[in-house]
Amino acid sequence: MLSFLSDLPDLVLVILGFIFLIFGGESVVQGAITIARKMNVSPLLIGFTIVAVGTSLPELAVTLNAVSSNNQDLVDLAVGGVLGSNVANVMLVLGTAAMLGACDKPGVGIKKDAMAVIMASIILLFTVLMGEVTQIIGILMVIALISYYAYSYNYSKKLGLDEELEETWMGENMLLAMMVTILGGAMIVLGAELLIEGSKGIADSFGISESIVGLSVIALGTSLPELAVTMVAALRGHKGVAIGNVLGSNVINILGILGISSAYAGGIIVSEEFAGRDIWIVMATSGLVAAMLLNERKITKTLGVTMVIGYLLYMILLYTI
Repeated sequence: MLSFLSDLPDLVLVILGFIFLIFGGESVVQGAITIARKMNVSPLLIGFTIVAVGTSLPELAVTLNAVSSNNQDLVDLAVGGVLGSNVANVMLVLGTAAMLGACDKPGVGIKKDAMAVIMASIILLFTVLMGEVTQIIGILMVIALISYYAYSYNYSKKLGLDEELEETWMGENMLLAMMVTILGGAMIVLGAELLIEGSKGIADSFGISESIVGLSVIALGTSLPELAVTMVAALRGHKGVAIGNVLGSNVINILGILGISSAYAGGIIVSEEFAGRDIWIVMATSGLVAAMLLNERKITKTLGVTMVIGYLLYMILLYTI
């Protein structure tokens, strides 16, 4: 990290980390879309891969940074961020979309995504209770994610859902798109480092465990890209897009983020602290919403308000127990 940044107060580091992560993720997504358009790559394929993965890059950057340190406290911070991000995606992001009226019609293909969330959550439960995501399991998780994307792509092609992507602010400038994409990647790497160092400092200062900081501060910060994308979809009236974004992000968080990180690091040790309460909250929130969608039940505005309030109560619970 740049030496002058490391001397800043921990809270400032956290805020700067959020800013770099959000703008870096947006830059990568927008740049990649422009490059794909110029290369005549299918917009649907880009939507399933680059756009979806782009909003999850903050979580991946934070987790890879943590496992590279060989510091279990930082690993707890990152794993807590993944678990907490899934709770935030469902309760806060999806709840907000429901409040805006975007979840009354789940849309075509949602059952497939809901089932994928259930299966990914079961895998997550198994690894947390086992206390480790081994390298072999991590590799299998990544393979499962790639298979899920391939199936989703073929499924959507059969339904004729291939739509044109919206224009980006870069227009058709290929050189600018490449520069913005590279710059965005650098911002994400720096943002992850700033966020981890600042959060670790805050945890040490207040005597808060790294797992709690991961479940709250890291999780909320890295879920901001999903919140932004979902709110835009809701405000534009794209029924079902908001739900699909949340479910897809949760699948990526489990199979992609933890899978890639464990495969890269040779395995990840999961703290016993997560097995006592937090994994069951992840299972309850993701499972209930997925079950509702499998039964083709709409998520009403009233339920959306309840979900957001529930998330706020969960944040209070983390710091009071």
